[in-house]
Amino acid sequence: MNIAALMQRVQSYLRFLAKWTVLALLIGGVCGAVGALFHHAVELAGEMFSVHSWLLYLLPVSGLVIVSVYRLFGAETDEGANLVIASLRTKDSVPPAAAVRIFIGTVLTHLCGGSAGREGAALLIGAGVASCFERLFHLEESDAKLMTMCGMSGLFSAVFGTPVTAALFSMEVSSVGVLRYTALYPCLASSLIAWGVSNFLKTEGVSMPDVAFPSVGLGIFLRVAILALLCAMCAILFLWVIHFVSHQFHQYLLNPYLRVIVGGILVIFLTLLLGRDYNGAGMGIAVTAVSGRAVPWAFLAKILMTALTIGAGFKGGEIVPSFFIGAAFGCTVGPLLGIDPGFAAAVGLIALFCSVVNCPVASIILSVELFGGEGLWFFAAACGISYLMSGYYTLYAAQKFVHSKLGREVKDGYRHN
Repeated sequence: MNIAALMQRVQSYLRFLAKWTVLALLIGGVCGAVGALFHHAVELAGEMFSVHSWLLYLLPVSGLVIVSVYRLFGAETDEGANLVIASLRTKDSVPPAAAVRIFIGTVLTHLCGGSAGREGAALLIGAGVASCFERLFHLEESDAKLMTMCGMSGLFSAVFGTPVTAALFSMEVSSVGVLRYTALYPCLASSLIAWGVSNFLKTEGVSMPDVAFPSVGLGIFLRVAILALLCAMCAILFLWVIHFVSHQFHQYLLNPYLRVIVGGILVIFLTLLLGRDYNGAGMGIAVTAVSGRAVPWAFLAKILMTALTIGAGFKGGEIVPSFFIGAAFGCTVGPLLGIDPGFAAAVGLIALFCSVVNCPVASIILSVELFGGEGLWFFAAACGISYLMSGYYTLYAAQKFVHSKLGREVKDGYRHN
């Protein structure tokens, strides 16, 4: 054994560990603070909307402000999470200004009742924070990509309170079929630090009620498999409507100011028709569904409301709405399959999330962080089926499928458009 070579190898690993421990402390701390600020701002906006019903009628005005802010910061449009995902495979980085404008845009969207989440904004803000560190420390390209993933993990963790899911999601989302194991320690360290800082700053992450899990058996597994298959079909519907509505807005309303006015008016009309349960992110309705109660057509209403909001140009994300849709769908369909509605809602939430983001490993871990490990076998089975049966549909057009879901190699990767 060459002792000198061994010591040199050990030193290189220790340098990597020390470097990313320090960087994770820095970016995790900053992302935790920024994430807490973002979380509290969005929560305050949502509370103001619930108290002051007249804010709904200012939704078109808030859209005009959002478009103006984007133009002020030098962007005609912004691809949101797609911008981050694409940057992980190119030499580009997310400009800090993108973080500022998505922060403002998301808060304004929630203030006036747009149906949107906040994860797309969180990923973009995290990447914007990371780009500041990249410039500050003059990081080389490989380290810069790791820093971007750390920023994504940190903000996701700070906002949602699911640190392990946040780390794995950042590693898994860009290139489906490939996990960047080099990023595991940096992403997990920054995610846990950001989570700790956000908790210190009184940020409440996603919290779900207890679920009554059934005894393991062939019959219940078959029913869960059918539910997972149906969730994949619901996810395809959700993604198709999202892309269709966005395409129609951009094809027939070329002016972004006109798009947000028309979209805002349509959301106002639907709110007056359906009620206010479908405005905002919808996490409260997801929790209610996991408790065993959901309006049968709620998932369809949320699909349409979210598609109109995002397609028109309002800001936020689609992951929390996907929680709403999956939970409400599971709660509605589960009893028809002989499954407890609360348990079916939990399975539906995880399975539909897995289908729309194509991140089965992160989805399985999310089930543990939200519902505990007792139902792990059911959630893992549901994720496997929903991931396979959703095909190449995805929330993120920049996402690249490195391996076919049917087991065949894909030479140059496949991207769904």
